[in-house]
Amino acid sequence: MQGDELLILSRLLLALLAGGIIGIERAYHGREAGFRTHTLVCVSSSLLMLLMAFQWQLMPIEFIETIRTDPTRMAQGIMTGIGFLGAGVIIKEGLSVRGLTTAASIWMTASIGIVIGLGFYFPAAMATIITVSILSFFRMFEKWLPSQKYAKFSINFYRKEGSMDQESLLHLLGQFNLKAFDLSYTLRDKGSYIRYEMFIMSKDKNNFNELAQRLLQIETVHGFKIIPS
Repeated sequence: MQGDELLILSRLLLALLAGGIIGIERAYHGREAGFRTHTLVCVSSSLLMLLMAFQWQLMPIEFIETIRTDPTRMAQGIMTGIGFLGAGVIIKEGLSVRGLTTAASIWMTASIGIVIGLGFYFPAAMATIITVSILSFFRMFEKWLPSQKYAKFSINFYRKEGSMDQESLLHLLGQFNLKAFDLSYTLRDKGSYIRYEMFIMSKDKNNFNELAQRLLQIETVHGFKIIPS
């Protein structure tokens, strides 16, 4: 095997190793894109950049002086394609969005494959270590960071028993340290029922559970009868 072939093989194997390490972390946590996906992304990115790095060997000698190439265009094309792949693992469920971290890891894996294909081994190694560290250890830091929780909230009232106005409803939510926004209401069954809908926010997700348990235990709130949705 010649020197160039050994060099190409070594870069592809390094890309396989880097992508596999990141993919193992994702597969361990049961993510949509795991070991095989990240490995293929890294190796394919490296392969395409190898094509750019060794393209002069594929061209006839008589055209070398007339053809001008830009390796960065290949990198741009790779990252554009990876953007579509990353979008495929992003899932929106109500107010929550899943898959963003996995999409970001796919993007990073492609970047690592590109630099390996060009022979920048040190930044590729450092990027692999940093990426695995972020995916593994930053998970613990996220649990300690304060964050706001959101939920969609709706409640019905039977109007013959009296209906709660907006101020009273907000006062009820305030008792559980909940803040409401985008509040709206609709009338149902020819005005017999009134339905409030809104999004509620709190720094402690247990406040949502406490509100739900409280509403399940009682039939009236501030003298107004609650009707199940």
